Amino acid sequence: MKAIRIHRYGDASVIRHDDIPRPVPGLGEVLISVAATSFNPSDIGVRLGLLRSVFPIALPYTLGGEVAGTIVEVGDGVHTVAVGDRVIGRLDGGGAAAEYAVAAADTLVAAPTAVPLAHAAAIPIAGLTAWQAVFEHAGITSGQRVLVSGAGGGVGGFAVQLAKYAGAHVIATAGPRSTEAVRRFGADQIVDYTTTPVAGALDEPVDVVLNLVAVDAGQVTPLVSLVRPGGVVVSITVPVEAPADSRVTATHFVARNDTSHLAALVKLVDIGAVLVDISASRPLTDLASVHRDAESGRTRGKIILVP
Repeated sequence: MKAIRIHRYGDASVIRHDDIPRPVPGLGEVLISVAATSFNPSDIGVRLGLLRSVFPIALPYTLGGEVAGTIVEVGDGVHTVAVGDRVIGRLDGGGAAAEYAVAAADTLVAAPTAVPLAHAAAIPIAGLTAWQAVFEHAGITSGQRVLVSGAGGGVGGFAVQLAKYAGAHVIATAGPRSTEAVRRFGADQIVDYTTTPVAGALDEPVDVVLNLVAVDAGQVTPLVSLVRPGGVVVSITVPVEAPADSRVTATHFVARNDTSHLAALVKLVDIGAVLVDISASRPLTDLASVHRDAESGRTRGKIILVP
C-alpha cells in the first residue's frame, strides 16, 4: 500500500510517499480502509522533532493522527465493531496517512451519518480538544461571555460551536479569511485581529478566554486582563500565568483520547448542532505541500487528505 512517512526529522522535504506492506491487525485491533485523514498544526511539530518529549515516535513514521474509514478486517478479541463498520478515531501512534491503517478497536467510535465519511476525519483531534477545553477545563455554562482567541483554526471552529451549544455569548477573533466560517459557526461578535486590538473591541470583561493560538506566552498573558475576577483562561498552546491578585484561574492542557467525548460530539454532528467545516480536500500525496502552506500561514480551518 501507499503511505506518507518521514524517515528523519526536518523540513517538509523529509515527507516521503512510500510503498510498504499492508499492516495486519493484532489482538484487539482492526484494519481500516482509510477514507481520509486530516492535517493538524501539531503535525509540523512531530515532523520537526519538537514534540519528541510529548509524542515519542519510532522512525520511519507514518503520519496521520486521525482517521475516518471502513473496517475491512478485525483481529482476535474484537467484539465491539465488525467488518463494514464506518468509524472515526484519534490514532496516537499515527498511521492514518496511508491507504490502510491499524487501530485499537477501543479507540474508535461510529462515524457520523450526517456528513461524508471523509469529512469526519476532521473531527477527532480538533473536536476532542475543543470539547475538553469548553466543558472540562472552562466549564462554560449558559449566559457566560466567552472569548475564543483563534476561532478560525480547526479547534476554534469546534470551540465556537460548542460554546454556543452550551448557551454562551461568544466573541471570536478571526482574520479576514475565516470571518464567514466563524459567523456560520454562530459567533455573536467577530474581532478582526489583523486590524483591531481585542481589548478595544470588548465593552465589558468576559467570563472565559479560550486561547487556541500558538504564540509566545507574553502575547497571551494580556488576555488575563480581559477576564473578570473569578473567571477562567484556558490555553491549548502555551501556559498562561495569571497574577495572584487577579482571581483568574489559568489552565494549560493537552487533550486526551476519550471515546465518550468523541461519541458525544458525533451525536451533535448528527443532529445538526455542530457543523464539520472542511476548508480543503487534498490528495494524500499533497501532504508535504499542505505542511508548507501551513508554515507560511496560507491555510485555515481543517484540511482533509484523501488516499
